[in-house]
Amino acid sequence: MTAPPQSEIPMRGPLEALEPEQPPPKARKPLGFYLAFAGLALVVFVFQVDVTALGISIPVIAEELHGTSLEAFWASIAFSLCVIASQLQWAAFSTSFGRKIPLLISMVLFAGGSITFALAHDMTTLIAGRALQGLGGGGIDVLAEIILADITTLEERSLWLGLMGIPIAVGNIMGPIISALFTSHVSWRWIGWLNLPVLSVSLPLIIVFLRTKAVDPDVPKRIKLQRMDWIGMTVSIVGILAFVLPLSWAGSLYPISSWKSIVPLVGGIVILAVFLWYESRPEYPIVPLRLFQNRTASMTLGGAFVHGVLLSAILQYIPLLYQSVELESVIDSAVSILPANIVSVVAAVGAMGLVSLAGGGYAWVIRGSWVILTVGTGLLALINIGSTRSELQGYPVLWGTGVALLRLLILPMQASVKNVDDTGLATSLLLFIRFVGSLVGLAIASTTFNTEFSHNLSPIIKDLRGPLAQLEDSDQAIAFIPQLKLLQNQVDPDIFMAVLGVYLEGFRTVFYVMAGIAVAGFITSLFTRELSLKNRESSAQAFEER
Repeated sequence: MTAPPQSEIPMRGPLEALEPEQPPPKARKPLGFYLAFAGLALVVFVFQVDVTALGISIPVIAEELHGTSLEAFWASIAFSLCVIASQLQWAAFSTSFGRKIPLLISMVLFAGGSITFALAHDMTTLIAGRALQGLGGGGIDVLAEIILADITTLEERSLWLGLMGIPIAVGNIMGPIISALFTSHVSWRWIGWLNLPVLSVSLPLIIVFLRTKAVDPDVPKRIKLQRMDWIGMTVSIVGILAFVLPLSWAGSLYPISSWKSIVPLVGGIVILAVFLWYESRPEYPIVPLRLFQNRTASMTLGGAFVHGVLLSAILQYIPLLYQSVELESVIDSAVSILPANIVSVVAAVGAMGLVSLAGGGYAWVIRGSWVILTVGTGLLALINIGSTRSELQGYPVLWGTGVALLRLLILPMQASVKNVDDTGLATSLLLFIRFVGSLVGLAIASTTFNTEFSHNLSPIIKDLRGPLAQLEDSDQAIAFIPQLKLLQNQVDPDIFMAVLGVYLEGFRTVFYVMAGIAVAGFITSLFTRELSLKNRESSAQAFEER
């Protein structure tokens, strides 16, 4: 080939040569991308419904299936235990074998667990169904977030995270309402059956349209299996279960101060410490220690832990406050927090969109979110006996807004990784830490409430007669809440109002403690650096057009 004449070579003037080269325009997403995203959104929605649905139905289920208190306890926590024990493992498998197959397996396990739950005629079968749902749910929760990170660039991710926040928030909103409606008017079994039509729509969308690049296609599966961190996976599961079990039964089986709680809790901490020490050795660890070397990543993980504490504790205790102090039904209490949930959806999507339009600048939004969450949590303590409907629906709005906005924590975590292919492991670690925080939050709230309830009940304990005598054991205070409305006109009005006041002070103390913990979350944000979100680098498992 001959070189073109000099006159045909484009020349750049001195000023033009100094201008920075403009990045290429963003390519439009193909239709398959949007349909794959819709499939992910649906499966995330059905998982989030199950996270919040069963709590209020367990007493009815246990009564119908003639279950013991111990069986009811295991039915309550089997799902959460299996979710938290499996998340890191699902992420590790997907890093070696690709995201799609593990996600499909997770969905099948979740569907199988839903069917087992719906058909259960004894508590053992029901617990097995919930455990299967948890194993599948752990994969759904973590893999959906990882896949979203794979198929979007860091620069555009905030917008898609905001959109994914819609099914997450709506699922959390609808879970208790669906559970209450089915349990009261149809059958609790429909909580399981409802999952199947949603999964039947999401499954073909993911199978057909979720097309990602193959990971290490030239490496035989046998080699991939050999290089898995099997020891780390085993040790992590043992440590996680030992740590979270006593947190789960705090206030239900044994107090957190009991040796039966302290021994496994300390043992779990020791095992997890050994796990982290060991993770510096494997070539392909499930939790690479390099993820902790960035200060922003470490502080973000701390913030995610606090976020989990506040999310689960307040989400569980606000409806209980309405059902006890305000004597609302289960359905009415779910409706009372509906405005807060609706506003939180709008706030989350709006904040993510704002970060996307601004081209970054998430740090100030995160700090502001912690301020909103702290103030909003403190406002909950203003709820009183006989509060107006507008107060009951309005006070939780700031809390819900702050909790929703803090989904942004995933951005600095993902921006902190040096290698884009570490994004999946970083995402799974953040979700895992947040889930651990949620169990710790429930343990803190339960211990705080029981302690304060017992302290404030002591002046009137001698006056408790008949059914109210059950409250002498503060561990029964939460389980007793459904009976309060029935006893309203059957016991001495002064004693009844005094009991409601004891409940109120117990919940207020929980909110005060949580507001203090929220301050710790704000402090973590002060040490979070503003990392660039301009990275357009794609993951090794990026979306593939065909």
